Amino acid sequence: MISVPVVTAGPWSVRLRHRAVLVTVLLLLAVAALIVVSLAAGANSFPIPRVIDAILGNGSPAEKLIVAELRLPRAVTAALVGMALGISGAIFQSLTRNPLGSPDVVGFTTGASTGALVVLLMLHGGLALTSFGAVAGGAITAAAVLLLSARHGVAPLRLVLVGIGAAAMLNALNSLLIVRAQVYDAQSASVWLVGNVVGRDWSDVRLIGGILIVGLVACIALWRPLTLSEFSDERSTSLGLAVGRTRLIAVAIGVLLASGAVAVAGPIQFIALTAPQVARRLTGSEGANLTASGLTGAVLLLIADLAAREAFQPRQLPVGVLTGIVGGAYLAWLLGREWRKGRA
Repeated sequence: MISVPVVTAGPWSVRLRHRAVLVTVLLLLAVAALIVVSLAAGANSFPIPRVIDAILGNGSPAEKLIVAELRLPRAVTAALVGMALGISGAIFQSLTRNPLGSPDVVGFTTGASTGALVVLLMLHGGLALTSFGAVAGGAITAAAVLLLSARHGVAPLRLVLVGIGAAAMLNALNSLLIVRAQVYDAQSASVWLVGNVVGRDWSDVRLIGGILIVGLVACIALWRPLTLSEFSDERSTSLGLAVGRTRLIAVAIGVLLASGAVAVAGPIQFIALTAPQVARRLTGSEGANLTASGLTGAVLLLIADLAAREAFQPRQLPVGVLTGIVGGAYLAWLLGREWRKGRA
């Protein structure tokens, strides 16, 4: 019988499954490799040794400009946004006990988009104010969905259904905001709504990086409660879990991560839906798989951004177009599977 190592730190203990640890290490290496490939590939391609020299500040002025100042912030932003979306999706799917319980399906990222659009189109705010608007919009939407679905407790399936309805209404509101805006502002907002990481700089990296650090620190304390929350409410309560408080804290963290991703890159669809499911199949582990889900989200978004940038040369597609096409097909398959199981 193979023993499962246990890591203990103060009051916390974590069982490390060999397959999950191996998959996590491989995903981390894949993220690093994809970032390097993203820096090397393009109309102006560079050998990987020259890419590393440029990152270290030893390349030519042209290499340092293209690699270190233009491509590197974009690649790092894509990795961090994908990680935030993957972790957020894992949190909500664990809370709802439903693979459809993703922040983009239940309307939280749509609400974050609404908050950001209000700031962009009505207040003409900058990055900081837009980020605040996105987080506020996501938080308000989450609070409304929770209140509307909280009849005799928050039933996971009811939360998903209410969230889907909220997303439909908010999409209509977003369209109204764009229609009533000035032409130039409407065009910019329409491009932003697709989801994109083109032109991102180090201020965007700092913003999503800071939000991700806060979320990761909070997730460390949330790991065991999230695992217990996948049981029924009665069993979770019998195991000592404060179900209501755990849901509230988890929703706050998930909304913060998803809204931060929206503030930086727009509402990139289906990464939060797909990454936790892929991570669960790769690790073979039940539970939220937060680390693996985050790294899977980073891998998926880096691949999508690289494909959107290189597959349609001389033009580039917004990455949200590609994730929408692939993610929409995945959602159709997932709905069919859940329907056959009688859960959708």
